[in-house]
Amino acid sequence: MKIDFLGVRFANPIVLASGILGVTAASLKRCIDLGAGGVTIKSLSLKSRTGHRNPTMGGYDHFFLNAVGLSNPGIEAGIKEIKKFKKICHAPLIGSVFAGNVAEFGIVTKRICSAPIDILEIDISCPNVGEEFDTPFAYSVEAAVAITKVVKKYAKRVPVSMKLSPNAWNIGAIAAACEQAGADAITAINTASGMTIDSAFQAPFLSNTVGGVSGPALKPIALKAVWDVYNSVKRIPIIATGGVTSGEDAAEMMLAGGTLVGVGSAVFWRGPDVFGKIVAELKQYMKQHNMRNVKSIIGKAHKSRSA
Repeated sequence: MKIDFLGVRFANPIVLASGILGVTAASLKRCIDLGAGGVTIKSLSLKSRTGHRNPTMGGYDHFFLNAVGLSNPGIEAGIKEIKKFKKICHAPLIGSVFAGNVAEFGIVTKRICSAPIDILEIDISCPNVGEEFDTPFAYSVEAAVAITKVVKKYAKRVPVSMKLSPNAWNIGAIAAACEQAGADAITAINTASGMTIDSAFQAPFLSNTVGGVSGPALKPIALKAVWDVYNSVKRIPIIATGGVTSGEDAAEMMLAGGTLVGVGSAVFWRGPDVFGKIVAELKQYMKQHNMRNVKSIIGKAHKSRSA
């Protein structure tokens, strides 16, 4: 089940996605103890953010909706937690940052890369902060390229994965442009934009009106995005995330082209030990299909289709 990703060795391909449980060193380590091969810290900004006012999230039969608003303690506090994590755990840690403009992406990247992170994920695709940051950068090839270039300038030793949005109609073209601009990997995808209305109160449920859809309902959208990205990039790998709750889901993401598989809101449906459950189910899938190495799953659906 061991797998290399950008020169970093993971015990298995299942990683904690950003924004779920990854706030403190202790919560990150717990995910590793429960079976994750690696973890992604909650996205950090230059300064601390309180996010949106409640209600900010809700769980439903087949999806989760959130508009937390990128609340986080800020880059300096986040770096302290990263350092604490590395003292108590040797598993790979993926840093995650976001910013309001291109120059700020460079500043926050430089700061987080002073911490012992293994990979850096650049969040240019949050769907619920449009009033503050305007149109997400992940909708524009030009913006995605500009940010990729500036973060690569400051990341230096740390490989960079650009986190893209399912709301962009041309996600494949954006991924290819990021690769040409120097990105080392693509994370596909962030949550999809959506909303719910409370029929009793006859008003949007979230205080922010719109939020990000995650959970099982997101999986077919995520699979299509991973498929498109895999067909569009030439060399770089993919962190596939969105709607994964089982080992079969993880296998599908890898068949579509993912090398690592992000798991987030599945914790809501199956508990915090979902990481170990998915790893066990993925092992069983491999056994059923006579696969001895997890790498043999990556992109196989493309090969089968062409054959």
